Parts: sequence; C-alpha cells; structure tokens
Amino acid sequence: MKLLIVGGGFAGFTLARALNNDKDFDIVLIDRFNYHQFQPLFYQVATGGLDASNISFPLRKAFQKSKNVRIRLANLLEIDHENNKAITDIGEFDYDALILATGADTNFFGNEQITKYAYPMKATVQAIQLRNAIIENFENALVAETEEELDSLMTVVVVGGGPTGVELSGALGEMRRWVLPKDYPELDFRKMRIFLVEGSSKTLGTMSEKSSAQSRKYLEELGITVVTNTVVKEYNGKWVVLSSGQKINSSVVIWAAGIKGNVPEGANPKWIARGNRLIVDRFSKVMGTENIYALGDIAHMETELYPSGHPQVANVAINQAKTLAGNLRKKLRNKDQVRFEYEDKGSLATVGRYRAVVDFPGGKLHFGGAFAWFVWMSLHLILLLGTKNRLQVLINWAYKYFTYDQSLRLIFKEFNKPGKT
Repeated sequence: MKLLIVGGGFAGFTLARALNNDKDFDIVLIDRFNYHQFQPLFYQVATGGLDASNISFPLRKAFQKSKNVRIRLANLLEIDHENNKAITDIGEFDYDALILATGADTNFFGNEQITKYAYPMKATVQAIQLRNAIIENFENALVAETEEELDSLMTVVVVGGGPTGVELSGALGEMRRWVLPKDYPELDFRKMRIFLVEGSSKTLGTMSEKSSAQSRKYLEELGITVVTNTVVKEYNGKWVVLSSGQKINSSVVIWAAGIKGNVPEGANPKWIARGNRLIVDRFSKVMGTENIYALGDIAHMETELYPSGHPQVANVAINQAKTLAGNLRKKLRNKDQVRFEYEDKGSLATVGRYRAVVDFPGGKLHFGGAFAWFVWMSLHLILLLGTKNRLQVLINWAYKYFTYDQSLRLIFKEFNKPGKT
C-alpha cells in the first residue's frame, strides 16, 4: 500500500514510525519543516528557557535506517481525491491512502487587525520571533523617551487562559521576578505588567474546578493580572481594547485564544466541521471518502464519550495514529478493524516552579504544587524525541533550578514582525 502522510507532528510521525520497515507499506512523509516540533514546550523557547534545537528532532534522522519511509520537504496545496493525487509545491504525489495530519493553526476568529499585530505561537520559528520581540522591548525600554512608551514596552498581554496561555504567563512572571532585574538593572520591573485575558469565567477551563482555581491562585502569586469573562475586541499594535471597555497600552500581545484545523484546498466543504476540522468515522476515515484519513488536531471524531469531538492534545493524536497503523495492516489482510476509543489518562499544566496542577479522569484525583510540578516535568521529558534532547532539556532545567537563571535570551534577527514587512 502506497501511503502519503502529510504532517510530521505527533500524529503523522507516530504513524510513520509505527509502520517503519513494514514491507507491506511504501510511505512518503511530507512536511513544510524538516523536523518534528514538540509544541508543549514552545513557550519555554519563547521565554528563553530552552533552545529551539532542544525541542526539535530531524525527521530524516528518525528514519535513517528505514527501508520504506521517505521524507519530502513540501507544502500541500490541494487534494485531487478523485484521482488519488496530492498536489504540492514540489510536484504531485500519487497514493493508495492519504493521511492528513496537518495539525492546527492559530484562530484569530476573523479579526484582521489582531491577525496583523498579535504574536501567534504555533511553530518553533514563531516562538523564536516572540522571544526576539520580548527581549528587544526591554532593550528599547532602556532608551524610552516617554512614560507612555516605557509602559507599552514593559506590558505584555497574553490572550487565552488555556494551558498555553497559563504556562506562558507563569514563565513571564518568573522572568520578571528572577531574571530580568539582573539583565536590566536600570529598569524598575515593578512597573512591568503582565495580563492574562480569558473569555470564559476561569483559567484552564477544560480541567477541574480545583485546577482552575489553583492555577489562578498561582498566577496571581506571580503578579499576573488575570482578567476573565472578557475578550479582546481590538489591537492596533499599541493599544488593546477589551470588551469591558478597558484599554491596555502594550506593544506585545500574544494570541493563545484558539486554534483551527489546517484543512487543505480541495477538501469537500461537507467534510468540514466546526473549528475547521475534518469529520471522520471511528476508524479515522474522512466522511464520504474511501482512502483519506485524518488524525490529531485536524480530525473531528464524535463518540459517546466525546460527542463534540476529542480534545486537541498530543495524546489523542498519538493514539489515533497507533490505532490507524494497526487497522491499515488489518485492511491489507481483510481482517476486522478496531474502532478508536480514547482513554483519557488525565490533564496537567504548570505555572512555574513548584506550581502545577494535575487531574486524573472522571474527577478521581486532583493534586497540585511541587509534586504536580515534578510529574509535569517527568512526563514532558519522556515524550520528547531523542536521548540527546532529553538530556539537554534536563540539564537546562537543572541549571535553571539551581541558578534561577538561563543564558538563552538571545536575539536572532531578522524575522518579520506583525504589522511590518
């Protein structure tokens, strides 16, 4: 079977690895990047806690000894499903089965002004771009000519109170407390403001009430101003306007408020569900097709336990890919395939040193604090690809733990900034 896998994230990478060196499959894995990105730690790259290479793993290195997996660096432009072809910017690819694992991108909800000026964080290069912007702001603050300009440069607004927004806000709070005063002794960091704006009534809304309340408590202990039941209406690069009418003077707005699936051109509109996700059956097959599958963030699979679709998290993507690998083997042998059922192992998020929350499914158990923080770190180390990456991250975390510092606050130019070309 000739498989074309589009996307080297958790889902696509796991599927290719599960079928690696299986003589029954000829696999082409295409991605716009030549490396697998560990998205849960993007925020640590953005705040100078980790180097980008620590959370990236070369796709070709992963399949150096493979006899059936080939890598191509390409962008998927269109699907010609009637002729079993995928059209990319480097040519056309034929397939017997197409697996779409293109993940999700930032959802700005159609607000063009915010799209232009706010910083997303859905790729390693965007995390580096955000790090550049944050550090450059403090460099510029040293020579600010007015109090208004200084206030803008020393104010950060994070939009979205999910795990990404909470973890990023916590990291910024720790930087303000432990790191930045040593880097910039001329600045008064009591004037630095960090806002976390969330449209619902609580942070970590998909987790338990205890985790939501505890995460907010941790954020406020770090001096983060948490604003709930409020959305961002406007942002022109200088002023944030909230639905409450409040205006915040800020030159850095980080958008972590929503995601939408990366659906390629040529997809039938009937295939697409809310959130720009492809509707799939319990075997991950796209509705109305015979040989197109979707995995991970882009897949909308309704089950009795998840009538609105599965959460867009790494564990879902990984397990969908493993199930599909087994089913493709069964299909070749005309055996009955297995319906996917997601077993929730729990949720966790960190706010900073000794501040994290963990929920087990069904409300069976919740805990927070230092032990939850160590659990969070251990799990992320396990999920990272490559022994070298795990060691580097562990060393960086250990160094930061003992020194309350990290030496990765580097400005790499030149990336385009929002609103500029």
